[in-house]
This record gives sequence, C-alpha cells and structure tokens, in this order.
Amino acid sequence: MNGEQPDAHRARGLDPPQSAAAPSPFPPIADYAFLSNCHTGALVAPDGAIDWLCAPRFDSPSIFASLLDRQAGFFRLGPFGINHPTARAYEPGTNVLATTWKTAGGWIVVRDALTIGPRNHEDTITPHTRPPADDDGDHMLVRTVECIDGEVELELICEPAHDYGRTASEWTLVDGSRQKADASGAGQTVRLVCDLALGVEGNRVRARHVLARGDKAFCALTWAEGLAAPQSADEAEAMILATMRFWRDWLDRARIPDHRFREPVQRSALAIKGLTYMPTGATVAALTTSLPETPGGERNWDYRYTWMRDTTFTLQALHWLNLDWEADEFMQFVADVEPAEDGSLQIMYGIDGRRDLTESTLEHLSGYVGARPVRIGNGAFDQRQNDVFGAVLDSILLHTRRGARLPRRLWPIVQSQAECATQVWRDPDQGIWEARGKPQHYVSSKLMCWVALDRAAKLAEIRGDPDLGAKWRSTADEIHADILDRGVSERGVLRQRYETDALDASVLLAAIFGFLPDDDERLRATVMAISTDLTENGFVLRYRTDETDDGLSGKEGTFLICSFWLVSGLAIVGELQQARDLMERLLRVASPLGLYAEEFDADTGRHLGNFPQAFSHLALMEAAARIIVPELMSQYG
Repeated sequence: MNGEQPDAHRARGLDPPQSAAAPSPFPPIADYAFLSNCHTGALVAPDGAIDWLCAPRFDSPSIFASLLDRQAGFFRLGPFGINHPTARAYEPGTNVLATTWKTAGGWIVVRDALTIGPRNHEDTITPHTRPPADDDGDHMLVRTVECIDGEVELELICEPAHDYGRTASEWTLVDGSRQKADASGAGQTVRLVCDLALGVEGNRVRARHVLARGDKAFCALTWAEGLAAPQSADEAEAMILATMRFWRDWLDRARIPDHRFREPVQRSALAIKGLTYMPTGATVAALTTSLPETPGGERNWDYRYTWMRDTTFTLQALHWLNLDWEADEFMQFVADVEPAEDGSLQIMYGIDGRRDLTESTLEHLSGYVGARPVRIGNGAFDQRQNDVFGAVLDSILLHTRRGARLPRRLWPIVQSQAECATQVWRDPDQGIWEARGKPQHYVSSKLMCWVALDRAAKLAEIRGDPDLGAKWRSTADEIHADILDRGVSERGVLRQRYETDALDASVLLAAIFGFLPDDDERLRATVMAISTDLTENGFVLRYRTDETDDGLSGKEGTFLICSFWLVSGLAIVGELQQARDLMERLLRVASPLGLYAEEFDADTGRHLGNFPQAFSHLALMEAAARIIVPELMSQYG
C-alpha cells in the first residue's frame, strides 16, 4: 500500500481522506448497468432506477441525473418496497438488461432497453452525416415486466428533472388518458406511455399494480419524432426482441477467438459499440460526466466527447475484431473534423465534430457522494498535447494497411499532422494525462511524435513519395535519439519527463508502438520498473501525484488502462506468465456486469471515474490479444 494512511492524517490533526466505500445513498459506480441505442446511453441502478439519461444525444443535457445529485431526476420500475434484486444480467450478446426480483409473494423479471429497430424513415432527431444503416435507434427507453411466479405489487415512479436537474417537469395526461402523460421542461417534452394507471403527483407520475403469474406490463419513455411509442406490452416486447437481434447480429460479424477471454472481449466490444454515436461514427470516451477519480475530490471531468488519442486504439480493436465498417465510420469522422488554426487536430471534439467544448460547473448539483465540482464541457479541449499526432497517424497507417489503399481525403491529414509534429516535438506540453500544471517535456509526448513521423514516413512510401518519406524518417530518427539521450534514467528506465527520474505509466506505449525492439534491455527495465514501483496492490498508477504537478489536489486510484497496458508490456518483453497473472486479476475486478470505469481503488475494490470507460475496454482488448495470439499460435508450434 502506498500513500498516506488515515491514521497518519489523524495524527497530524487532519481529516482522513474519504473512503471510496464510505456509506452513501449513491450506489457504487460499478453496480450500474449500461444501456445504449448508439445515440445516447442510460445507467440503471440496482434498485431499478434510471439514474442517468441524456436525450437525444450522449452530450445532451440530462433528463435523469440522480447519479450526480439524488434530487436530479430518476425513473424507477420494480417491486414496491424491495430495492435489492435477486439477479441482474445482460441478455447474452446484447446491451439489454434483465433484472430478476423476488418478493414475499412472487417473482418478476424486468427487461430494459434503449431500443434499436429497422430504419424506416429519415432520422430528424439526430440527423446522420454517415450513411444510415439498416437499423437505427428508436429514441425511446422501453421497459417490460413479466410475473413468472406468485403475485407481485409493481411500482413505477418517473420524475424527470430537465437540463441537469435545473428544471422540474410539468406533467399533463394526454387526452385525459391515464396511460399517457407528457413531461415538459427546459424546452423539451418527453412522453411516458404504459399500460398501468398513472397518477400525476406534482413533478412526477406514479403507478402501482399487482401482477399475477403470467401477467405482463410495459412502459416506454419516448423523445422520438411525434413522440411515437409502443401501445401494448406485446409491441414493447417486440421492440426489445428487435433490439436483442440487432446486438446479436452485430456481434455475429465480429471475429472473437474461442478462448477463455472470449466473454470479456465480447462485453468490451458491446461497450465500445454502445459508446459509438451512430450519426457521425464518433466514439465518446465515457457515458458520464464528473464521476470522481478521487472520492469526494475535485478530479471530476466531462468525458462525453471524442478524444483523438483514442483513434489508434479504437481502430486497432475494431480491425482486430473484423468490424471494418465501424472502423471506417470512425476514420471518416476523423477526416471530417476541423483542425486548429495551425493545422493540428485538437485533442478532443464534440461527437458532432464541434471544436468549442468550453467548460462550466453546475453548482446546484451535489456531485456523486459529494465530489464537486460537477463539470460540463472540458477545459482541456484547447490544450497543447503533442501525443495526438502519433495517435492519428498510427490509426491512418493501420486503416490503410487493412484496406490496402490510402484514401485521398486522408493524405492531407497525414501531411498536416506530420508537419505539426516536426514543428513542436522539441516543445513542452501538458502531456497525455492533460495535466493542468505547467507544460513539461513529457517522454510519452516525444514518443508519440516519433510515432507520428515514423508512420508518416511509411505512409509516404505507400503513396510512392520516397523523398518525403526520407525527410520524415530523418526527423523520426532525431526524436528517437533525443529520447534515448535525455529520457532514460541512469538505471536504464524511460522517465516520465526530462530532468526527473519519476515514473509514468504512459511510457508503456514504447512497447505497444514498437519504439524499441522487444528484447531491448531498456524496454524490459521500464516495464519491470513500472510493475514493481508504480503499483498499488499490483494495479498500476498513471503517476505518483506527489511527484507530478498536475494542478490538482488529492490522491487518485489506479488507472485501469495503465494496468492493461502493463499486461501488454509484460507480454511484449517475454514475461507472458506475469502478463496472464495480471490479466486474470484485472478480469476479476470487472463490475458485476463485466464493465470498467476509468480507475480502480485498490484499497476498497471500488471503481472510480467516469463509467463505462471506452479507453479501459479498448486496452482490455489490446491486452487480451497480446495473450490470445501467442497461445493460439503455440498450438501449431
């Protein structure tokens, strides 16, 4: 265990740091279930409440935000007076949730889905820039209930709070019917349709009904065109079945090896697809904003945007799974975005490609377990982070090799990003972790500039321009030499930044991107140093906060992506059994539904940070491949 202990704080007259497992009305982050229609997503708490939903897009203002304030809106469907289910699981191969409840009188099963079905008209709610697929989001949340034994009293409570909880809903029954009610607020109207008798109680609606064995019920919350919704339990069930077919048909196209890691890879693929914004092909970094990296602390960020550094990991995972359509969609989004004034790509963009992601705080929200501020927007959008060039050009090279051609519209991006990397690689920046302290000469940033020029040189050769390739190769060699001269400590370990011997997990990218040969002693020393000196209970920190000026206070948890990177690094340098051992530990700390947040608190076993986190799942797939491939190849050795 590293870091200062609670008893040490008390001895100095300080309050001990807040435990990630302190009693709270908020559910643990990892206990949430994730739903998606590839336009937006929802989080379902164990008690059957939708605690997070933004509509119609991932980055829209929330309708339900009890995730960040227990008065900011929720939508519960479950047995009256019972809050702890017997079982929760995804319907196999889908993002459809099935929750089984036992009461004193009987059993029910609730199924929840953000439904997806055959496309039969142009989407005017979230217009597409990519070619629409055969199936598309229905723009509604559908919930069905079936009593499988005995009798159960069912309760429905729907209490939206629009615009991140700033505006309570005004409810009206539609045409005097108790089966339809509209909720309006902050310029938005959603409709609740069900086969239960609704009653309006101020800013919420409620219904109660006893189901006997074989009885079914449904409800649907819609923001679709014309507020379309199913009108019966049979229609609702058909929509959920169509959604299940969509996810399974999609997964059938994926190439997932028959291996013991098959299920976590499959769940990760479903999570990544669920975090994809179908209209543009963009992928959000996570579903949520402001879930804390430090319990009760200020390390709370909005991750509902697309990071350019995710491009190479996303393309790598999608191509490895043979999901080339999704890979091309994401690559086209990258080609569409507008560069900054100097020609460089920003480190992140909105899912519609917008550049301005100005950050603000929502002072009226309490934050998850008191972690404030709650932020919307992301102030790092205009930071200088020199790793972005390498991530983009590596993804273009990967995409080019996979498609056996270099698309004409990507070549200007290759030229501009290579020239930007050439101009800035000697300069300090904020680094891959978006530190809000002063710029530094981060080794991983220099490394990714090397990746940029190395990949650009290879792309120039593919294009048939050897002179330009030689020019970029020369710069790549210069960066390589500078890193080995100034970025390696006396014990032969890659540093976090020049002028310090502090460690940083981001230098594991040297192994993943082939900066040094697999058998190079400096690479091995770096991987092993991080394994022994930058871990808590075997899980990897991104850096030690007392050695890094990141402009923030508080200790953070271990970063799951860094632990998966270490799995990859260990496999690359030949420590395959150590890689397996760490991978097994990481798979055991997944959420009950197989999902990962950004961080893991090694002391309490709780997940921290935004959820579910795309980068964690992408790194899981990359790490799994590093173990699966040699194991499968050994069968033919």
